[in-house]
Amino acid sequence: MTVVDVHEDYKSVLRAIEECSSTYQLDATEITKMINELEAAKKEVSQQALFYSLNKIAMDQPDWTFVAARIYLTELYKQASQNRNYDSTYTYGDFYDLLATLTEKGIYSPKLLQMYTEEEIKQLAAGINPERDQLFNYIGLFLFADRYLARDHDRKVYELPQERFMVIAMTIMMNESKGQRLELVKEAYWALSHLYMTVATPTLSNAGKNFGQLSSCFIDTVDDSLDGIYLNNWDIARLSKEGGGIGIYYGKVRALGSDIKGFKGMSSGVVPWIRLINDTAVSVDQLGQRQGAVAIYLDIFHKDVMNGFLELKTNNGDERRKAHDIFTGVTIPDLFMEKLLEKDENGRSIGEWHTFCPHQVKQLMGWKDENGTPLGLEDFYDENDRKYFTEKYEEAVNQPLLPRKTYRAMDIMARIMVAQLETGTPYMFYRDEVNRQNPNKRAEGRTSIYCSNLCTEIAQNMSSTTIVKEYKDEDGNLVIVRKPGEFVVCNLSSINLAKSYGANELERLIRIQVRMLDNVIDLNTIPVGQAELTNQKYRAVGLGTFGWHHLLALQSIHWESEEAVQFADELYENIAYYTIQASMELAKEKGAFSQFETSEWATGKYFERRNYTSERWSELKEQVKTNGIRNGWLMAIAPNSSTAKIGGSTDGIDPLYAVEYAEEKKNFKFKVTAPDLNHRTYAYYRRARHELDQVWSIRQNAARQRHIDQSISFNLYVRHDIKAKDLLHLHVEAWKQGLKTTYYVRSTSQSEIEECEACHS
Repeated sequence: MTVVDVHEDYKSVLRAIEECSSTYQLDATEITKMINELEAAKKEVSQQALFYSLNKIAMDQPDWTFVAARIYLTELYKQASQNRNYDSTYTYGDFYDLLATLTEKGIYSPKLLQMYTEEEIKQLAAGINPERDQLFNYIGLFLFADRYLARDHDRKVYELPQERFMVIAMTIMMNESKGQRLELVKEAYWALSHLYMTVATPTLSNAGKNFGQLSSCFIDTVDDSLDGIYLNNWDIARLSKEGGGIGIYYGKVRALGSDIKGFKGMSSGVVPWIRLINDTAVSVDQLGQRQGAVAIYLDIFHKDVMNGFLELKTNNGDERRKAHDIFTGVTIPDLFMEKLLEKDENGRSIGEWHTFCPHQVKQLMGWKDENGTPLGLEDFYDENDRKYFTEKYEEAVNQPLLPRKTYRAMDIMARIMVAQLETGTPYMFYRDEVNRQNPNKRAEGRTSIYCSNLCTEIAQNMSSTTIVKEYKDEDGNLVIVRKPGEFVVCNLSSINLAKSYGANELERLIRIQVRMLDNVIDLNTIPVGQAELTNQKYRAVGLGTFGWHHLLALQSIHWESEEAVQFADELYENIAYYTIQASMELAKEKGAFSQFETSEWATGKYFERRNYTSERWSELKEQVKTNGIRNGWLMAIAPNSSTAKIGGSTDGIDPLYAVEYAEEKKNFKFKVTAPDLNHRTYAYYRRARHELDQVWSIRQNAARQRHIDQSISFNLYVRHDIKAKDLLHLHVEAWKQGLKTTYYVRSTSQSEIEECEACHS
């Protein structure tokens, strides 16, 4: 580094420190000490200033994170200017030149320059506001720069934060009509650059680039056949390569010891196939950044649930029957929870639970749909007014020829809870409630949704893809014809509650956010054909939120309070209203989703189920009936860990880990504090997440779940020494309160669980 370089570095860092000292509450003595140390430095001024700032971040000095961010920003500006060969060091370069350069290098898709004229690009460039970079705290800026900014093939930085936001906005709006397109790009940029919202990780990373798809979540149903199992594995590999998080339903696959082609005892059950998926997830990584992320779900009435499934991730037992790299979930009917609560006169749990092989159920029970296709227990759910699943389950129990394994329901639940305290999983999927509340059910009492996704927030119609024939065409090619099932796709985006609610911008924000989500459906290039078809059929999106604890602190509301429950109910009702209204307005402009006429959106039953009877809801109900709705599913609350940090807020709907803690990932470790921490908000952050009464968390989530048409990534935080009866109480309370799913059970003894990055939105 030359003397001139050092001088320029020093001036830029000094300027950043001076700006921060006038904006944030920083100790003047510490500022002077820092400047004196930098004056003595001969080289690496930026690094020394950054280390100084990061070491000063503490509960009583939280604003040092913004000093560190500003210093890191000057280094980013410098690197970008050097790599792009422009003279304006410590600011932004020519935006059109950036697009042209990275398109030539093969980083950006050529579509940006094809779809927008040079004049339009220059007009949009004039709207880029570098001052909004100052909204980032250090961890947010670091993650954004490290993971998402466009770099060349040598990992050199070219793109700066506001340019990434503009490229995302341009990409998502590129197919809008030219009369309104530029204004919509500017509106999307407004939402992103103010950090009022974030898009899903795949969109944040891949929008505008020459590789990768934009959707977060995929869910497949495995057919009970060798073809079905291996074709699912192939589809999962192709999606995993592109960065999607995947859920797989294995409840239709025959159990251990079942027959194959009439030969008794030949089936090896689901465990070997799940191990195969585990190997695929490890082998087919996402451009070398992380291994694939897959969750496997099985019904609690499947015979293999107690024959290896619940121990797949635990450290005890036969390693040949383990799958440590996948995640597990169990789908649970109301009847099982009722059996858990059956007790004798001494208070001892006596409820019995029978497990069956789905293949044998279809063979012996003779249940069929209108097309003559055999049905199993998994194909029914209980409605409020008729217990369809319960009726079929009792029929199966009373069929003397049907093999089963019988357990105390409490013994199965105990096995689940032991696994959860050790590994965090299995997830819980309350299948009856999910299907009862489904606005697009195919028939009352018949299961449309078998499981959720990797992060438990998606709930959409599912069915298996099957091979219908194979033949040789006239050119001698061997052709396999597949009948496509409903392969779930969801496109995610999340509201930054603390910033957007505080700015009173929810209605404006949600209007543009729903349009952005809807456009992703048409822009996406999904490598699995049946997923593409399902995406177009239902046009499902998942608008979510993050920063709930942050917002509570700003509103001076304690976590463990009725006020928090009531606030959740009111806030999420408003979010639901604006979201449905925005999708209805889009339907007026572009048309309703293809299955609208047979949905509960069209009949109005969706609104009746949720007791939406006020004047504004009644008006919206009629507008939806008249104009349709653009998206079959609209809302889902994802975990939002990484992108919540980019937004400078707290994860999803979770309580904060602690007021001050070390944030650690594979390539960094540094101290962070609660957002907007001061003498007023401290009281509302003070109790760490594992100390909070989880019943209050469940009640809050039940209040918001009423307004969310899909589901919510909801963690339970418990101490490692929690008593079995207390953990059981939490699960029972979650079910009684009408939660559709629960995500991890996170105990204080677990090491950090690797989450799905794709669902962080």
